[in-house]
Amino acid sequence: MANTRDIRRRIKSVKSTAQITKAMELVASSKMKKAQNQALSGRRYAEELNKILIHLAQDEGELDASPLMNVRKVNRELFIVISTDKGLCGGLNTNLMRLVMEEESEITSYVTIGNKGKGTLARSKKDLLADFTVSDPVIFKEVKAVSNFVIRKFESGEVDRVKVAFTNFINTISQKPWVKTLLPVDPSSITEKQNYEGMGGGDDLTDVYDQVPEAGYIFEPSAEKVFSMILPHYLNYQLYQMVLEARASEHSSRMVAMKSATDNAKEMIDDLTLLYNKVRQAAITSELLEITTAQMALE
Repeated sequence: MANTRDIRRRIKSVKSTAQITKAMELVASSKMKKAQNQALSGRRYAEELNKILIHLAQDEGELDASPLMNVRKVNRELFIVISTDKGLCGGLNTNLMRLVMEEESEITSYVTIGNKGKGTLARSKKDLLADFTVSDPVIFKEVKAVSNFVIRKFESGEVDRVKVAFTNFINTISQKPWVKTLLPVDPSSITEKQNYEGMGGGDDLTDVYDQVPEAGYIFEPSAEKVFSMILPHYLNYQLYQMVLEARASEHSSRMVAMKSATDNAKEMIDDLTLLYNKVRQAAITSELLEITTAQMALE
């Protein structure tokens, strides 16, 4: 059995760890609220953008001309992996990278946002084309640079399909790894409800598809030109919203993980304190017995 000095040392060490995890929990909680608000408010803009595309998609003949909708044989695939820059966020990155490995093939190359995904792919000796850094809070201009990079790759024919792997924010305690095709743009995906499942979904998101009237709009100069102008922005914002979802998931998962670590540390301190008292009581009892035995021997 450990002596009281060792137990006191362990209690001190665990208390120090608990203070660190509690501080990290508070920081993550603050960032979590901001990230969640940013992700949820971003969904509203995505709804309105989708409404415009739905109107344009009602005239499919006008939309077939966009090179970003060009479906061709997939000889090379590009994966955008949105992970975290830091750890201590539970199994978030592990679950995401497991899904990425399940989805990859021999023709897959990677673009990463986040150090954790980059590190995993580098250790696995995967074909990493580029790595991008996105600030916290998320800045649209930085995400747009990533989107424009992959759009150029697709338009030049260097890649034939672009997918995005990210963690979809559901609520504070629930996040789900998700893979979504970014390019080529599927016209049916614009008007299907499952398009929004990858953007968060949930009861707080209005059913935009049932709200769009069947009556068409008059677009100037033409639906085709308006669509060609708005489609790149649509893709930029799709990726931006995915980064927002991933960032909200990261801070939520980290807050929950740090809270769990703090609670576990408190339980360990209670157990160690109980053990310390038992050992101390046993030592006192042993000393009393020795004193009593010695006194009886003298008599």
